[in-house]
Amino acid sequence: MTAPDPLLASRFYQRWLAADPARADQVATLCERPLHTHDLDALLAAEQAGGLPLPRALRRLRNLLICGLIRRDLLGQADLDEVLATTTALADFAIARSYASAYAELAATHGLPTGHESGSVQELLVLAMGKQGGGELNVSSDIDLIFVYPEDGDTAAGPGQRGLSNHEFFTRLGKRLIAALSEITEDGYVFRVDMALRPNGASGPLVASLAMVEEYLIVQGREWERYAWLKARAVTGKPIDIAALDAIVRPFCFRRYLDFGVIESIRTMHAQIRAEVKRQERLHPERSNNVKLGRGGIREIEFLAQVFQLIRGGRDPALRERSTRRTLVLLGEKGLLAPEVVERLLEAYRFLRNLEHRLQYRDDAQTHSLPPSADEQAIVAAMMGLPDTESLLARLEAARSYVAAQFDAIFADKAEDSDSSADDADLASSETLAIQLAGLGFDQPAEAAQRLVASWQAPRLQAMPEASRQRLQSLINQALPLIAARARQSHLGSAAATLGRLLDFFESIARRAAYLSLLTEYPHTLERVIAMMHASAWAATFLSQHPILLDELLDARVRQAAPDLGAFAAEVQGQLDGADGDTERQMDILREAHHAQLFRLLAQDLAGELSIERLADHLSALADTLVALVVRAAWRSIPKRHREEPRFAVIAYGKLGGKELGYVSDLDVIFLYDDDDQDAPALYARLAQRFITWMTCPTSAGILFDIDTALRPDGASGMLVSTVASFEKYQQQSAWVWEHQALTRARFCAGDSAIGARFEQIRDSVLRQVREPAALRDAVLSMRQKMHDAQPNRGAQFDLKQDAGGMIDIEFIVQYLVLRYASTYPQLTANAGNIALLHACGELGLIDATLARSVADAYRAYRKLQHAVRLQGQDAARIDPDQVIKHTDAVRLLWQILFE
Repeated sequence: MTAPDPLLASRFYQRWLAADPARADQVATLCERPLHTHDLDALLAAEQAGGLPLPRALRRLRNLLICGLIRRDLLGQADLDEVLATTTALADFAIARSYASAYAELAATHGLPTGHESGSVQELLVLAMGKQGGGELNVSSDIDLIFVYPEDGDTAAGPGQRGLSNHEFFTRLGKRLIAALSEITEDGYVFRVDMALRPNGASGPLVASLAMVEEYLIVQGREWERYAWLKARAVTGKPIDIAALDAIVRPFCFRRYLDFGVIESIRTMHAQIRAEVKRQERLHPERSNNVKLGRGGIREIEFLAQVFQLIRGGRDPALRERSTRRTLVLLGEKGLLAPEVVERLLEAYRFLRNLEHRLQYRDDAQTHSLPPSADEQAIVAAMMGLPDTESLLARLEAARSYVAAQFDAIFADKAEDSDSSADDADLASSETLAIQLAGLGFDQPAEAAQRLVASWQAPRLQAMPEASRQRLQSLINQALPLIAARARQSHLGSAAATLGRLLDFFESIARRAAYLSLLTEYPHTLERVIAMMHASAWAATFLSQHPILLDELLDARVRQAAPDLGAFAAEVQGQLDGADGDTERQMDILREAHHAQLFRLLAQDLAGELSIERLADHLSALADTLVALVVRAAWRSIPKRHREEPRFAVIAYGKLGGKELGYVSDLDVIFLYDDDDQDAPALYARLAQRFITWMTCPTSAGILFDIDTALRPDGASGMLVSTVASFEKYQQQSAWVWEHQALTRARFCAGDSAIGARFEQIRDSVLRQVREPAALRDAVLSMRQKMHDAQPNRGAQFDLKQDAGGMIDIEFIVQYLVLRYASTYPQLTANAGNIALLHACGELGLIDATLARSVADAYRAYRKLQHAVRLQGQDAARIDPDQVIKHTDAVRLLWQILFE
């Protein structure tokens, strides 16, 4: 039995062929290869060969291409990409050709429109919105357009021409363009045109100047218009004018902060759309099963993609993509949606769009609903390649159910769904609240209640908008039992202390509705915030200073993945390139990226997933990466640089040099260059100064690192940058012993690798110098005494870093051993860290091996204790001396053996 011809299902296609049987051969020839690769100019020229006017030729071309798409799609020769791309290309082409014709006719009658300020000829920007703007236009869709002209002025009317204002000229042009595209003639139409998205909608002028658009978006632009404008794409216009419009639209669509408040806005907009769809379904039951606007339909997939763009597009330019499909792919690549979720959403999108097209193929009608009759549904099922209506409805239900579930995961109202045992907490009465907190298991409930009431009554919170106050009260009510539960599970801190930290945090973000929205929309984030604040006072302060880092807690993988610094550097460099010329924004990009990586490491640290050594390795590697990025960015900002890449290197000393960096460590660095150009000294001095500025300048995102350059040759009195040759001469002939001590922990950090290699050779040579033991010992002891005198500890607690038997003593021991014995044992010059070098000295018999292991264990224990103290927000790492007496005894014993 012969299978039925699927083309018979399209009544439009059959009517088109029946009107002219010769069209069968024409469309068959056209369909031999993908349609979007055809030359539209050549096809139009063929239609005009008999003298047809442009409007009629465009209509005939449109019918030919649509029927070609129907044929290729229903015969399985075209995929969704081809259908969408071809339809969008046809719309762009028809607009451009109709615009050019209408513009020429009007200019011949009235002269060329000219700007008052620029004096230049003006072109109209025809903006494609919606699916055309995104390159995903339906075969029978309207096209949503907006008309914008650059500036006011008048036409340059010549003899016999009647001048017009630019506004009138472009209004007439817009009307002609709409007519050329949408008037129905014997050949049909090219595209129906919808202008409702223009400023002020149907009540607004047909065309608007750039100045009018800017004022409208700033003063009157509504939330739903952000969603519409993010797809705006100019089909006509000069590049300079398109760029000017983009500069206006971008900040309207994309906030510079993470805009989680948009979730509520889209939720409201979606509810309005659903209400209208339901009303229409009640009035017209035959319009049920709407695959576009119905539950789980195409619009919900679009909302799922666009919400991430509106939240994050201001900070991540890659997310300013107009295509729904490409946006979904990006969300998977960036880890914002799970890959399996992205794949299923794309699968649902393809199914729903293909079904939508088959509904429209029937009669070339802009319909999105399944036909009510069983016979019609059976025909549509066959067009989809499915055996029967039941299979079609099952596939449709499965796709829509999945989309609806994913939509609800993001857009369901979390505030209504939250279930907290403290929902009735009375924030106005400390006595009542203390009873409630005691019932939850709070320590010091009376003090905690007083603090909570005082915070709630603070002027800053009382001045919040009512909606924000309600949201904050809801968050506090949710937080109280979570804090109590965390305190019961962990003995690191008290519930009262954690509540105080959380309230400090809430007060710091009280005016930032987007952060309150984030915590409301993602309740698990609040739980993670509480866990971090309970574990670390420093983490609480850091989060209060940089609340944008809340975004990092959305993804549970923040506590799993090791940092991929190659990908990190590439992403940050891309963002820096995108902000080229905006130094402040580039500084913020670097700071925000650093804080995000720091926060991810902090989350892993507090979860017990990183040893102190591993954490320091990650922090040091992250600093190296950022130093390299800053050097590159700072060099690019120097206008008269004489080479593309600087022959310049940053050398790390201290904790960065030893790869023992902490969360808030300074960077001890020096700068070297090797360049014979006559301008090199001044240029590299400027580069070093800019590097320090880029690192240390406070911006809205804080600072990157504090920089200390005191270890450069001749210290504060020396040049900020040195040639490699002068550095070598200084180290060989003039450096003090303490400078060679510092050199034991120095390494190439970033910049020119050849200079880095040369530095390592110099370092090795200097450290291997033969030294007189007594003079070396006296110099080391003298420097240690100076440090003791400068940092006296008059308290009873033991200072892990400064006191005798502490960390600095161990570091001096290692430095002394390296300088004393490296001439005989060159392996000691390796920058392997204090613990590894102690073990090496023990194995070489330079010190007792057992004692070496004990001192190495002491150093590891000190670092761990210092880290724990710092996490609790204390600057000075001081503890009960009895807690480390075993370690201090070992260190003092080795000190006595070596120096006394």
